[in-house]
Amino acid sequence: MTERPTACLVLADGTVFYGKGFGATGQTVAELCFNTAMTGYQEIMTDPSYAGQVVTFTFPHIGNTGITAEDDETADPVAAGMIVKWDPTEPSNWRMEQNLTTWLSARGRIGMGGVDTRRLTRAIRQQGAPHVCLSYDPKGNFDIEAMLKEARAWQGLEGLDLAREVTCAQSYRWNEMGWSWPEGYSKRTGTGPKVVAIDYGAKRNILRCLASAGCDVTVMPARTTAEEILAQNPDGVFLSNGPGDPAATGEYAVPMIRAILEKDLPVFGICLGHQMLALALGAKTVKMNHGHHGANHPVKDLETGKVEITSMNHGFTVDSQTLPDDVLETHVSLFDGSNCGIRVKDRPIFSVQHHPEASPGPQDSYYLFERFAAAMATR
Repeated sequence: MTERPTACLVLADGTVFYGKGFGATGQTVAELCFNTAMTGYQEIMTDPSYAGQVVTFTFPHIGNTGITAEDDETADPVAAGMIVKWDPTEPSNWRMEQNLTTWLSARGRIGMGGVDTRRLTRAIRQQGAPHVCLSYDPKGNFDIEAMLKEARAWQGLEGLDLAREVTCAQSYRWNEMGWSWPEGYSKRTGTGPKVVAIDYGAKRNILRCLASAGCDVTVMPARTTAEEILAQNPDGVFLSNGPGDPAATGEYAVPMIRAILEKDLPVFGICLGHQMLALALGAKTVKMNHGHHGANHPVKDLETGKVEITSMNHGFTVDSQTLPDDVLETHVSLFDGSNCGIRVKDRPIFSVQHHPEASPGPQDSYYLFERFAAAMATR
């Protein structure tokens, strides 16, 4: 007798996928994306940029390294759920503290295995990132019509400010540096350029990279004003990654950024921070068909000709055709030519779409943190 499915995924176009549930039971509505990374499923699930999204993993061996608290990018999983080809692999890793299924269950996140993820990924690429309803019921009872109605009724990420939901509640200092063998994480000591990092959904490894580059880091909430930032007397301002529509978050972030740009301060942005810096400079952002999510994306530095393999996670992009004359496009995706970096002429103000903190991913772009630190030192 065929085993009854215990999980169901309903796309807004009416397509239905059945599979085997794991993690937390229940139901959620979100946008569906796919990620091509071969490592780092824990870092992906805890990346605040995935708020409002269910992640399809194209790599089949999910669960094989278990879960290690040190690898969390924020305190809890932020992605709404995960879709995988096979049931989670039995973990084998000397750093493991618990398995993936137990962790998801304890953190209220739904998993679904036994899915043809190649077919699902093709659907996302061809039709765009769909709105979906994901359900896990151990008894296998699913009201498809009701799930379809929920998927179609979901408002989507356009116009949605999710940064306010994932930002920190209050300011704090950060001094933890990158992980290294055999010490693990070490603490930064001594003085260094003072950086105010605005948290729109900042990953911990971004903050570690700033500390490793010699920065004295103070993290402040998304709605912090320019006056509150300048009261810290910073040497530079960092704009973090985050989820949602940059235009929505930009309603309060862009005026702050513009006020900072009037000062003689180095500014560095990543992902959502990059998009909102572009908005503050006069450009526009647009929703992508299916976005970029993975750890193997080739990006070309137009100023040096160098190609870097990067980590990416974004569903919106800067429209390079709308960049003002005093802003240069510095990086482009070699997958589709979309914008991946900008800088202001003759000023230490720059940003990138990709994730140079590489968690997970390659470390080709770490030099950007050192460039930011050098710009502050020069100032």
